[in-house]
Amino acid sequence: MLDRSLVTMSLMGAHWVLQLLLLLSLISVAIMVERALFYLRHRIDARALAARLTTLLDDGDVAGARALVAPGEAMEARVLAEGLRGLDHGASVQELMEGELVRQRARFEQRLMFLGTLGNNAPFIGLFGTVLGIIKAFHDLSLNDPTRAGSSASAVMAGISEALVATAVGLAVALPAVVAFNYFKAIVKRAVSNTESMSKLLSAHAVRLGAVAREAA
Repeated sequence: MLDRSLVTMSLMGAHWVLQLLLLLSLISVAIMVERALFYLRHRIDARALAARLTTLLDDGDVAGARALVAPGEAMEARVLAEGLRGLDHGASVQELMEGELVRQRARFEQRLMFLGTLGNNAPFIGLFGTVLGIIKAFHDLSLNDPTRAGSSASAVMAGISEALVATAVGLAVALPAVVAFNYFKAIVKRAVSNTESMSKLLSAHAVRLGAVAREAA
């Protein structure tokens, strides 16, 4: 029973594989657009933020530092806001920021795994479709009239040519996904690097700022 099912599937050819690749391609494009808009909305001038934050921390202006990062939805702003919030409660600022960084990184890397997986495996899906197409082409050849060798050879060549389209489509789906995945990962890596740098800056001032905040309270 299983053998028959496998044979039946192999004789379906590459058409269903092409449809699967098309569906995966549409999903990947949707993810690329969504992630591009997400990063565009959450981008921030990290250098300007760091310079302004340094000035405020040097002046001991905790309220001003909180007001600076409060409206931001960028990774850097959210992590710094969490660290500044912990000053009033005597909590470990560094641990609070590390925990928030993990959450923010997960938010920024959301759906990127799909692009990475698709980029790595779409060529193999296309190759699978090509193999199925070639199997079907030779199966069709075995059913043709042996006295019509010319027409049979033409039919096989046409079937193989059609099957090879699956490999080409697999590569066409994979390449944009790989490029987008690497580009978006670079954006996340830069944001994490900026966040860690400013987190260390805040941690260095945490003891003095905590005392200032408690006195103000």
